[in-house]
Amino acid sequence: MRTAASMDGMDKHDEAQPQAHTIPDGGKARRVYLILRDAIQNGRHMPGDALPGELALAESHGVSRVTIRRALDALAADKLIERRPGSGTLVRSPSHQSAEIRVDFAELMPQIVRMGKETEARLLSFSYGNPPAPVVDALELPDNTQVQRAVRLRLIDGQPFSHLTTHVPEHIAKRFSEADLATTPLFHLLERSGVRVEYARQSISAVLATPEVAEVLSVSVGAALISLTRAVFDDAGHGVEHLAALYRPDRFRLEMALERVGDGAERHWEMVDSPARQAGAA
Repeated sequence: MRTAASMDGMDKHDEAQPQAHTIPDGGKARRVYLILRDAIQNGRHMPGDALPGELALAESHGVSRVTIRRALDALAADKLIERRPGSGTLVRSPSHQSAEIRVDFAELMPQIVRMGKETEARLLSFSYGNPPAPVVDALELPDNTQVQRAVRLRLIDGQPFSHLTTHVPEHIAKRFSEADLATTPLFHLLERSGVRVEYARQSISAVLATPEVAEVLSVSVGAALISLTRAVFDDAGHGVEHLAALYRPDRFRLEMALERVGDGAERHWEMVDSPARQAGAA
């Protein structure tokens, strides 16, 4: 896993607080924001470049200066630009941009475990009760099984990037405390409790941010999020953890390496398993 997370140039208040918002409300301001953000992130506006003035931007995008100002305010909150009175609006260098987690898809599980050690977590809620039906089905739980439900926010350099909801059967969860969950990755707590994790089923999709999730991740309601769902089983085939993770796509990225294999009509793309396999193939 590689993190890009330098926050040089921020004052102490900025460093301690998550960003207040990203995508602005309002269709026109959101459209301008997304166009400018894409241009910055794809190198069409390079670090140090001055963006056109508000009037020029308003004319080129066919919107009002108020709309442009809202879009620029959101870009500034994302640390993508810097607005200097008398000097205009400048694109910030990558070292000043938002923290980002990048994970190699072929080594997703061990890298997510390492990510738990290298980032900060805040426990948002903690309770015991009946699991929802999707958790019961995914973990193949017996009837009337009680579970621990914990919701955590994970941050890098003080900025939120993932919202995690876990369900663990009560007889396992009672082996660690609420305080443990606030300081220790769940995988370590399971292993420390004597659980021998054997395999997992995992799926990745996309969802829209609900008001509750949007508030803690500092995104707009309805913003697109990466959704990762995982059901974990022990060596006896019993479900021991269900994870529903939501990631900000501007701060979390899944990457994979592909290679062409096979002959003739059977030739196809296949994911490279690991650096070791890459070296062997070479």
